[in-house]
Amino acid sequence: MDIKEYFARTSYQGSYNKLDLATLTDILQHHIRAVPFENLSIHCGECVELDLEAAYNKIVRKKRGGWCMENNQLLSWVLKTVGYDVTLLGAKVYVPEYDMYAPAMDHLLLKVVLGGKSYIVDGAFGMACQMWEPMELISGTDQPQTPGVFRFLEKSGVWYLEKVKRRQYTPDQSVSASHNLEEEGCRPIYLFTLQPRDIEEFRACNTRLQTKHASLFVSKSICSLQTTNGIRALVGWKFTEMKYNYKDNMDLVEIRILADEEIEKTLKEKFSITLDNKLVPINRSRPHPSELF
Repeated sequence: MDIKEYFARTSYQGSYNKLDLATLTDILQHHIRAVPFENLSIHCGECVELDLEAAYNKIVRKKRGGWCMENNQLLSWVLKTVGYDVTLLGAKVYVPEYDMYAPAMDHLLLKVVLGGKSYIVDGAFGMACQMWEPMELISGTDQPQTPGVFRFLEKSGVWYLEKVKRRQYTPDQSVSASHNLEEEGCRPIYLFTLQPRDIEEFRACNTRLQTKHASLFVSKSICSLQTTNGIRALVGWKFTEMKYNYKDNMDLVEIRILADEEIEKTLKEKFSITLDNKLVPINRSRPHPSELF
């Protein structure tokens, strides 16, 4: 594994000799704009491996994306290699359909200590809840970013991440009405503690999320990528492009339902992904997450 090969993959050409917040932010932004958050392996008959070298080969050499245990593990290696103080943390993701957090740890994120301050760095949440900048670990303070206003709330040692969403404008109302665009307001994302984690603690989670019927990742094929001004996402056959703050504190959302024969071309043109095996798209309703455990 070669750090220069990784930076070539993300088109990062800046210096990484100075370990400051600006460099950390730049590395994160290049990652999320080059490496999709995706679970397509599961729907191509492949297994998502937890090991770092497997993630490196998949993301860097095969120019694929991955989910949190691949993306953030790789990002942790990158940041440690250039000299940052990095700790793995575990989170429980909020499930909007059931207004609850996952019963057990199902997300990997990073804590970086820099200049005596702690920051949360997460390069692998995807979709419209993806942070674009490291977030200082302070409770109750709004931290505005291009995607929206993020903030942490801390209660009895448990930290909650939430995002204030903007209004959304969708030109094709016939499509949006049937595809559940989120309303504006406050959106819980996940909760976590500051207990340091080892990657081995995620092995059971990595298996569970790609095998259990109730897993979001089994019930939906997902690929999302951050752009310079928004996101693009493919969930099943639904392709969405969002432009942040299009006008008057409003996001522009354009949705198109693809035909089967358009999937491969869209993945290549919009996400720079070429799959080894045939993708079987899926977007079905998810059973209650308690069935995962």
